[in-house]
Amino acid sequence: MIKKVILEKIKAYDTIIIHGHTRPDGDCYGAQYGLKSILKESFPNKNIYVVGQVSEYVSFVGSPDSIEDSIYEGALSIVVDTATSDRVSDQRYTLGKEIIKIDHHIPNELSYYADYYWVEEEISSCSEMIASFYREFKDELKLGYEGALAMYTGMVTDTGRFRYRGVNKQTHEIAGMLLDFGVDVEFVDQKLSVDTMESVRLKGHVLSNFKVTKGGFIYFVIDQETIEKFNVSSQDAAAMVNMLSGIEGYPVWGLIIDYGTDIRIRLRSRGPEIEELAKMYNGGGHAKAAGASLESFNDLDKFLSDVDKYIESQKEI
Repeated sequence: MIKKVILEKIKAYDTIIIHGHTRPDGDCYGAQYGLKSILKESFPNKNIYVVGQVSEYVSFVGSPDSIEDSIYEGALSIVVDTATSDRVSDQRYTLGKEIIKIDHHIPNELSYYADYYWVEEEISSCSEMIASFYREFKDELKLGYEGALAMYTGMVTDTGRFRYRGVNKQTHEIAGMLLDFGVDVEFVDQKLSVDTMESVRLKGHVLSNFKVTKGGFIYFVIDQETIEKFNVSSQDAAAMVNMLSGIEGYPVWGLIIDYGTDIRIRLRSRGPEIEELAKMYNGGGHAKAAGASLESFNDLDKFLSDVDKYIESQKEI
């Protein structure tokens, strides 16, 4: 049983370094800091670190550690919520003696980068996986408020406040278990619901200027000029994706975001399964929520054409 193997590996190492994905979201942070809390509470003599990029949106959950390369010598690397090797934040995870991957995304050819894998595509969030890990081995593990807060936040954000497919009885049971550690649902909601004035203005801009295709795709392009004009972070810009949801006649929507170093597409659907579409453009994810990328904006027209063709093909299934 892979979870038992992971527990034994955790017990065997004195130093454990927890990685997530680039541009971390709430679930990535929830899984990282939830796991860190469990391990620190359970094994106070171990050295436990979280590394990677900062996420201002959920910064109340925790802050990454800054460590030297030498820390990886003889250490265990654990990568959470990260489907493919190219998306691991801080590529030094390969310096660890062994690597464990814990994830809930549909795997592809770039997904096999670890020594041990615990992947369950049907689970709604990686934070739920980490919390279920604690629940299964709670006779051997401990958990405190900070870890419960992190994992509850991760579950709330990745499930759209428990609205998306994949949420089931276990999801709610585990959320209830985390609340028993003192997590205040109103506190979490307030932290996640507060917008800056700049973000509100960008929302208005998105709703006033989105574009549609004949096939049923609704989208908005956020380039560097837009990010600078509205003085928002690329992370705040990416959070706009669900502004375009729920519009009649447009079952698939997305944001095309220029990060400066690459162009990412955040795809969502309330109908067709879009994970295969994302794979056509160097991406992947879930059936109804996926990510892809473009080499340049010169590829945008072809992508839009492919989206329409894909939506039409799914109608025939």
